[in-house]
Amino acid sequence: MPQLPVISGKDFINFLKTIGFIVVRVNGSHHRLKHSDGRVTTIPVHKNQDLPKGLIRKIIREDLDLELGDFLNLYKKYK
Repeated sequence: MPQLPVISGKDFINFLKTIGFIVVRVNGSHHRLKHSDGRVTTIPVHKNQDLPKGLIRKIIREDLDLELGDFLNLYKKYK
């Protein structure tokens, strides 16, 4: 199984912006992002802490509707 990168909330939001998501709402430390095709996700930004691996997996699988390999390819291009 491929390894997930360690990503902070701020970095993950910047990555999502590069693939077409925009921030539509901020409620406290939670940023709500939406894509033009209707996909939505919420990313917690707690200082500069890294996101838990399980949360990243859930966001990739359920919110972004991407396979892990596809996500890793997109993220490598971003970095």
